[in-house]
Amino acid sequence: MSGLHSLVFYATPEHDCGYLPEKKATTLFVDPSASIDNETYTQLTRAGFRRSGNYYYKPICTDCIACIPARIPCANYSLSKSNKRLVKKHKETHTIVRQPEFREEHYRLYEQYINQKHRDGDMYPPSREQYQSFIIETPKSTQFIEFWQNGCLISVAVIDQLQDGISAIYTFYDPDYDRISPGKYAILWQIAYTQQLNKPYLYLGYWIKNCRKMSYKTDFRPIELLVKDRWTRI
Repeated sequence: MSGLHSLVFYATPEHDCGYLPEKKATTLFVDPSASIDNETYTQLTRAGFRRSGNYYYKPICTDCIACIPARIPCANYSLSKSNKRLVKKHKETHTIVRQPEFREEHYRLYEQYINQKHRDGDMYPPSREQYQSFIIETPKSTQFIEFWQNGCLISVAVIDQLQDGISAIYTFYDPDYDRISPGKYAILWQIAYTQQLNKPYLYLGYWIKNCRKMSYKTDFRPIELLVKDRWTRI
C-alpha cells in the first residue's frame, strides 16, 4: 500500500462473514478519525479497499481469499449481445444526477429493496439511521444517480468519483422491475459515464465466486481482478 504509509489501520476480531455463511472474516479498517482526501481515497481503492459511509475497509481473512476486488477497464468496453438486449429494455429509462442528500423517495426505495432482496443479510431490517450512516454520510465526490421509467423511480446508484475512475458504492431498486435487471443496467450506465469523464476504471467492489449476489460482476468483460496486489485482466 505504497503512499498510504501515514495512515493508521485497525483489524477487527474474527467475526461471521456477511457473504459466505460458513466462513469467518477479519476486516481491516482505516482509522475513522483520519482525513481522507480524494487522492488517498483513490490509492485505497486501487489497493482493494471499499467505502461504507465514513469507513474504509478491506477483508484480511486468514484462511480465505474469496473476496477479490474487481474493476472494469472502460476505455474500450463494447456492449455484448446481452448488454445490448438489456439497453434496449431501458430505452424509456432516463437518469437524473443528484448530490447526496436524504430524500424520502430514495429511502422508501431502499427500504423496499432491503426488505425484499436482502432479508438474509446484515443490513436487514433497514432503518433510517442505517441508511443515513451507510448512504448519506459520504465524501464530497459522491453522486446519486436516479433511474426513472414512465414517471416512476426504479433505482438509485450511489457512486464516488476517483482520480482514475468511478467507484460503484451501492445500487438499490424496486424489485418489481427485476425483469429488466436494474442493477446490471446501472453498471452499464456507469461504464458509459466513466468513458464520458475520460477516466479508465469502474471499480465494482468485491467479486465472490461462490456468492450468488456478488458473482455477477464477471458477466462484464473485460474485467480486472486484484490478485496478490496486482491487477490482472481476465
